Amino acid sequence: MNNTSRAAAKRLPPAERERSIVDGAKALACESGIDALTVRAVASRVGVTPALIAHYRPVMDDFVAEVFGEIVAAEREEVLGGFVFSGDLRENLQRLIETLLDDTREDVALVWVQSWSLGARNEALGQRVRHEMDLWQSGLEDVIRRASAGAVDPEPAAWLLLAMVDGMSAHSLVKWTPHDRADLARRTLAAVLG
Repeated sequence: MNNTSRAAAKRLPPAERERSIVDGAKALACESGIDALTVRAVASRVGVTPALIAHYRPVMDDFVAEVFGEIVAAEREEVLGGFVFSGDLRENLQRLIETLLDDTREDVALVWVQSWSLGARNEALGQRVRHEMDLWQSGLEDVIRRASAGAVDPEPAAWLLLAMVDGMSAHSLVKWTPHDRADLARRTLAAVLG
């Protein structure tokens, strides 16, 4: 980075600088995984010094948890927030699951998988992972409750479907997955819904 770029970077108002740091970290995590988030890597991505990153985010464990939360909350809002019911319960859940298993979501799948592992040693991340998992669980329960009108117990159905999606997403990261994930999802959904 040349001196002119550094000078321009220094002139951002604090709120814009902070947003650029978070956005740069999110992009880096989606591209390379949550374990790629280091002070130096984020600084390089944003085009600032490591000291500036440390100034805005002095506790890296907390920052990693924040970045994880922003990435998965955006996905949850995209998938559940805009979910439109049409057809019966099975059609609604099939559409939801196929959306989550879409190959274009492997970046978020990697962030989740790494966060489950790293959260065992990073308490801030572990706490955020549990919080986000609870939000997904309750969100999916709500979808099942609204779509089934009491015909299906939403809690165990949501747990089973999330376990399937999480497992299949993790498997896809190492290219071990059924040839037709949508077909497996349909069969699993049929078993869950009886």
